[in-house]
Amino acid sequence: MKILVTGANGQLGTETVSLLSQDGDYEVRGFDRQELDITNAEQVMKKVCDFRPDWILHCAAYTNVEQAEGDGLEANWKINREGSVNISKAAHEVGAKLMTISTDYVFDGRKTSPYTPEDEPNPLNEYGKAKLAGEQAVRYYCPDAYIIRTSWVFGEHGQNFVYTMLKSAERKNVLKGVADQYGRPTYAPDLASFMKHVIEVRPESGIYHFSNDEEASWYEFAVEILKNTDVKVLPVSSEEFPQKAKRPSYSVMSLDKVKETGFYVPTWKDSLERFQNQIRKSALR
Repeated sequence: MKILVTGANGQLGTETVSLLSQDGDYEVRGFDRQELDITNAEQVMKKVCDFRPDWILHCAAYTNVEQAEGDGLEANWKINREGSVNISKAAHEVGAKLMTISTDYVFDGRKTSPYTPEDEPNPLNEYGKAKLAGEQAVRYYCPDAYIIRTSWVFGEHGQNFVYTMLKSAERKNVLKGVADQYGRPTYAPDLASFMKHVIEVRPESGIYHFSNDEEASWYEFAVEILKNTDVKVLPVSSEEFPQKAKRPSYSVMSLDKVKETGFYVPTWKDSLERFQNQIRKSALR
């Protein structure tokens, strides 16, 4: 089986390529942004038609939520919307199954119970709006695609909240964490494992919500990250931590549909511990 992965050098793409490449049943070709500019429709079509994959795992994305409100506005829309159009058209052309990654930020946070895939999106920021537009393009060109919305991703590759907290703790004894925004952290290798599970099990196509189990605020996430240090984390409100991009106060997503496929979802605390153990082992080498 031939699998093409976009965003292959990113936080999720790196894990996905690594995981699938360990399986002898798959011929995996990963493209980073230097090798494949997803905003270039002609280039996308040529690369996809040359390889003719059975699956396309679309992990490439513009993810700087803050910059998407200003200097990164155009890039955000070109990559997250137009890039998805181009990938979807190419997948349709060669008959490839498409799996694409979206975000919890398509929701406005007004619910007080976990969002289901059937809930109506209403993004608050430009990043969420562009990702939703990308979803709509995917569904138009590839009605049987898999759209996986995820949240608060962390892992070994690229920048993420865990690294930010650990680096900040090297310089400061007291840090702040937003205590009135709730979601679910996601360990990138766990998401990659679910993507592989989808390929193998082929559940019903459509929208899935994937993160690690159990919810948290950013403050609670930070406290857990730094629990073995002397650094104190103080809870603050969103108003005390102003940002350009408005975030949903509650973006917890239901994992029921994922669990119904037979996939075991670890808690975010368990996966964070696995990640931090890995970091410590790497530091000793």
